[in-house]
Amino acid sequence: MSLRSIPKKGEQFRLNKFIAQSGLCSRREADERIANGEVTVNGNLVTEMGFKVTMDDKVEVEGKALNPEPPVYLLLNKPKNTITTTSDEHGRNTVMDEIEHATGYRVYPVGRLDRNTTGLLLLTNDGDLAHRLMHPSFKVRKTYEVVSERPLTDEELAGFQKGIPLDDGVAKAHKVQGFADAPDRFQLSVFEGRNRLIRRMVEYYGTEVTKLKRIEYAGLDLKGVPPGRWRFLRDKEIVDLRVLVKLKPLEKVVTVKKAATKPPKRKKKRKKR
Repeated sequence: MSLRSIPKKGEQFRLNKFIAQSGLCSRREADERIANGEVTVNGNLVTEMGFKVTMDDKVEVEGKALNPEPPVYLLLNKPKNTITTTSDEHGRNTVMDEIEHATGYRVYPVGRLDRNTTGLLLLTNDGDLAHRLMHPSFKVRKTYEVVSERPLTDEELAGFQKGIPLDDGVAKAHKVQGFADAPDRFQLSVFEGRNRLIRRMVEYYGTEVTKLKRIEYAGLDLKGVPPGRWRFLRDKEIVDLRVLVKLKPLEKVVTVKKAATKPPKRKKKRKKR
């Protein structure tokens, strides 16, 4: 499911909203781009805050034409060996390959999971929501299932909540849960999104992560979504996400009857003779 808040034809609305609903960035970042002289409307430079446009206007940011689209929200169970980016110059598999032709709209990953980290990844063209979900001030909870090269002791697991000193500052876990039947496996929740955070926290104890999967993000989980599959977020999930980061719910609802959708088969490239 997705929520729609695109103005009607001829209706005026703020330029920063136009830019944000194109999926380029948040409204705050759009204001900065406007102030920096990066935005033109119908070929004319606009630096005025609060400037209004209609859907018929031609808006460009640094020469790139934008087109607002209905907000779309996807939840992907990211498989291993997949790059969290919209394209890859080396031809490696990306998360966009997993949802190719899924909606007909352009969507972007919310944050990153490294190549060998699997699990829950959100993709959307809602610039305001994506910006706030990734901003540390909103303290969005992320839960990971971790398998380490060697079992960690109870004291080491407890140390995650006390704080792990890293090169870029102390990292603290919100919650840690071990498993008696699998001593090398545990779950760890954090409110941060620093690069390779979980792996670096484990490496502090002189061992390494062998498997890492994000199983929860901002209250969402992977129930009913196998690896490599995706689904649209439900109406209530979208509302809850926006409320979580202090955004108003959107207006109209558009129902998309798909869930745990399998990505389309990609055509095999012919080998050159």
